[in-house]
Formats: sequence, structure tokens, C-alpha cells
Amino acid sequence: MKPAAFLDRDGTLIEDVGYLDTLSRLTFYPWTVDAVRMLNRAGLAVVVVTNQSGIARGLFEDAFVGETHRAMDARFEAGGAHIDAYYYCPHHPDGRVAAYARRCDCRKPGRGMIDRAAADLGLDPAHSFVVGDTWTDVGLGRAVGARSILVRTGVGAEQEAAPVEGITADAVVDNLAAAVSWILRHVK
Repeated sequence: MKPAAFLDRDGTLIEDVGYLDTLSRLTFYPWTVDAVRMLNRAGLAVVVVTNQSGIARGLFEDAFVGETHRAMDARFEAGGAHIDAYYYCPHHPDGRVAAYARRCDCRKPGRGMIDRAAADLGLDPAHSFVVGDTWTDVGLGRAVGARSILVRTGVGAEQEAAPVEGITADAVVDNLAAAVSWILRHVK
């Protein structure tokens, strides 16, 4: 069983533009590729876990998420980094697309995406890290027994200013690069 860094996508790896519905709006933070490469070199699996309710809401097709992840992979590969796997939740209980309009175990903070990644890739959530820009991401980390880091990018600064009772992060840092630095000091 291998430790992993489970990373939120929008607001953590890439700029949060609301519902990303065209590749022309896909923008990496300047530190993203370097941060992922450092995780790769440290021997951690790097797994993206992202809620994509725009599918359930009819804002974009399921296939667009795969297209986005392929575009991201090309950017990572060009910088000598890689993502081991992408998991996303297309559901939302208030969705307009019937196939995706439901409650599920994969929508963060539900643990379904990490449970599937752990089974598929032989990962140990208890020795892993979850990084994201919302308390929902922190809650996901708590749900699977991982250490959780809130980044101030995306909506993270607003989230930090409005704590949720009963949910605390192991660290609150400026961005993914700072989160990776924290992870590398705490990985076993």
C-alpha cells in the first residue's frame, strides 16, 4: 500500500473559473507542474479528485472532462511530471441531466473517489494527504483518515475566513507549492 497526494483540481491545480467548459479557459498556476513533479520524485502517487457537477447540470458533457484531463496530462508531461489517475464525480442531487441527478458516495466530501483510487492503485489513504481549496476537500481527507491541507488559492482564502465547525485542516498554506513542501516534511 502506497501513500498518495489526492489533489483537488479547480482552485488547487488550475485556476478556478467557475464551470470550466472550454479548454481556452484552462489555466495552470505557475507552480503546478513543479509541485506535481516534486510529489512524483518523492514516490507518492498523485491522484486528482474533483467534483464536476457541471455534467449533472447540463453545462458540459462527460467527455469534456476527459478532454480536459488529457490536456492537463500533456502540460504535465512537457514539464516532466505526471498524474497517476483522475477521478471525478459527475453527480449532483439538483442536476438537470437525469442520469447524473442523484446523491452518490463519490461527491466530496463523500469518500467514494478515494476508495476507488485506493482499490485501483493499491493506495493507503491513512498515510496519504488531501489538498484542496474548500472545507469539502478537508472533510474528504478527514473521512478517509488522511491528513488534509487547505490552500488559499481558488476559494481557499474565503473558506479560511469562514471556518466550518468540526472540520479542521492539518495545515493552511498559500498554494499547492507550499502544500507539497508541507507534505514532504510529513510523509512517512
